[in-house]
Amino acid sequence: MLRLFIAALFGGLIGLEREYRAKEAGFRTHFLVALGSALFMLLSQYGFEGILGTGQNVRLDPSRIAAQVVSGIGFIGAGTIIFQKHIVRGLTTAAGLWVTAAIGMSTGAGLFILSLLATVLVLICLETMHIVHGSIGNKNVFLKFSAPSVQAIQDTLNRFKEWDVIIESFKQEENTLNEMTNYVVTLELTMKRRQFDKHLYDMLVQEEGINIMEMN
Repeated sequence: MLRLFIAALFGGLIGLEREYRAKEAGFRTHFLVALGSALFMLLSQYGFEGILGTGQNVRLDPSRIAAQVVSGIGFIGAGTIIFQKHIVRGLTTAAGLWVTAAIGMSTGAGLFILSLLATVLVLICLETMHIVHGSIGNKNVFLKFSAPSVQAIQDTLNRFKEWDVIIESFKQEENTLNEMTNYVVTLELTMKRRQFDKHLYDMLVQEEGINIMEMN
């Protein structure tokens, strides 16, 4: 019971960080992955003691169930990865689930100090890299907005070029209702993180007629 509780605690700590960042897998997912991994590890170690006592020729490998956890966690991790055209999202969260399973298995094996150290290192990595990446490097942005005219779209694209924003993909749809024409533009952009955090939203709002429908 102690091992299960500690495994769930460590997994929950990592899940809280992911929940705070609004990632694909949050507290509940990491909590359950760590708990389940620890439970499988305990089952591998102690679940077949009764069978072992039935005969001298009975031999069991206690690592077999644990090995299947390593394979099975890949299925859950794959579910958190989102592929939008050529932009991949969710890899960090998938890796977090993978290491959370390892922490749960270590806790289930009774390696508390090792599990604690791994949990601390994961949290340091996630928080530190979030701070560092928040100020340097590039960011992939999915943007969808509406515009009243083709000229308004062109003005917005010209502003992107002034900022050295790379347009990875562009899709334009024309909608007509009651003789009023409206355009919906879907873009995938690569830009400096500082520009996204400080300027992109403000710039789009200032463009006349531009209405942001989705941005992440």
